[in-house]
Amino acid sequence: MKNLVFSVCFLLSCSLLAQNLPLNRTIYDKVESALQQKDLPFFTSVKPFLVENVAKAISLDTVLYLKHSFDFTKTLAGRKIFNENLLRIDSVGFSLLIDPVFEFSIGKSDKNVWLNSRGYSLTGKVGRNFTFGSDFYENQAVFPDYLDTWTRARGIVPGQGRAKDFKNKGFDYSNASAYISYSPSRYFNFRFGHGKNFIGDGYRSLLLSDNAFNYPYLKITTTFWKIQYTNLWAEFQDREAPLSATLGYEKKYGSFHFLSANITKRLNIGFFEAVIWEAGDSSGRRGFDVNYLNPVIFFRPVEFSLGSPDNMIMGFTVKYRINRSYSFYGQVVLDEFNLKDVMKQNGWVLNKQGYQLGLAGWNILGVPNLNLRTEYNYVRPYTYSHRSALQCYGHFSQPLAHPYGANFLESVTLASYTWKFVSLEYKFIYAMYGLDTAGINYGKDIFRSYLSYPMEYDNKVGQGLKTKLLRQDVVLAYRINPHSNLRIEAGFSLRSESNALATNNNTLFWFGISTRLGNKYYDF
Repeated sequence: MKNLVFSVCFLLSCSLLAQNLPLNRTIYDKVESALQQKDLPFFTSVKPFLVENVAKAISLDTVLYLKHSFDFTKTLAGRKIFNENLLRIDSVGFSLLIDPVFEFSIGKSDKNVWLNSRGYSLTGKVGRNFTFGSDFYENQAVFPDYLDTWTRARGIVPGQGRAKDFKNKGFDYSNASAYISYSPSRYFNFRFGHGKNFIGDGYRSLLLSDNAFNYPYLKITTTFWKIQYTNLWAEFQDREAPLSATLGYEKKYGSFHFLSANITKRLNIGFFEAVIWEAGDSSGRRGFDVNYLNPVIFFRPVEFSLGSPDNMIMGFTVKYRINRSYSFYGQVVLDEFNLKDVMKQNGWVLNKQGYQLGLAGWNILGVPNLNLRTEYNYVRPYTYSHRSALQCYGHFSQPLAHPYGANFLESVTLASYTWKFVSLEYKFIYAMYGLDTAGINYGKDIFRSYLSYPMEYDNKVGQGLKTKLLRQDVVLAYRINPHSNLRIEAGFSLRSESNALATNNNTLFWFGISTRLGNKYYDF
């Protein structure tokens, strides 16, 4: 499936024109701030946005593509460096944008660290309704100790795929994504790709996030009246099972529905459901179950009629626009739920739920481009896990939802201020979670079977080796080119993880230049 996606895109001579708005938090902060000022029925929960939809609601030239204006920018070289894509082709019925992408940084932590990323990004449009895009990164890096340890234990770089050893000090890895998109009318969009998706209005998502590695998917978005309905089918890989020389990693599939409704101009609610099933079982190869092609919401009756052992996840979202500066948002995820045991508060192992509460503010105190977000995430032990890794809510050794997996609570606060081309960002995280000890499954690792629990009742968040995480990040950046998100950056991070067995402190200072288009979640 993945090879087919790449083949189609490259045959079309496979960027940021009128296609996907890249999944990058700094970009979305600017867009959502502008959307907050509008009384428009724009659906913000499903990302990435289609750029053509955003352009109908706000002026992208004003919000994202503010141009430099000095003598050098009047030259060809100056325009390409500061104000334009490297290559732009516009003709009747066809357009194409191409940019180099890179990230070079050096820093000092417990050792010297650095990152060397190179690649390309391109997007295009054929006719009025067909768009495509592709990007590729080749990377070498030396990470701080906590990230180095995490990567060596799993054999992957968070969110970026399989890692190979590089000179016994760092890692060599690459990642690529691609998509083709077709909008036959204003009501429908069909997208086939290899990449990531995000559902929710927070910094984190408890339903589906862009935390894990890229995966092949087919997405159909239907928008009408005050409704947006998203169907998503995806293929995932399980790296916990032995690697086959002929078939690669074991496969599993996911089918997702998300129904979003604008109840009023201020209130949006959403209903989410997903099912994960393994590609093979004891009787042989099961493959893709066509029963889950059902495009109508409510998987549970289908699953029940099949006598299914599959992993079913349900959830709800809410967003309330208080005024032009503030919005409240939240999520609830239900993996297993028994109201009787919840009311008893007996900590039953199969009461697997979580929730998110958040408040986002833009132009705080009337100061343009001063933004603030604070949210709280809580997930009970064993949530997202199932009988085996092939049925858990994960992909390529990472959770499909929150990076911490389960058995945690977290408070995240983000503040940012932008003045013309200069931005200052601050992030503070407090988290508490329970780690496994002595080989006992206390419910944080979603890839372990929930059937291996040590106790049926009295389960609570933080059980196991109770661990606290404190983290602060500050980034100062100067944006050079808005079309490729080219920025010069400097920052530092303070990280402390402590429990009864050890305390690990880490300080990182770094400086670099990047055309970063995607999110990276190293904040664990």
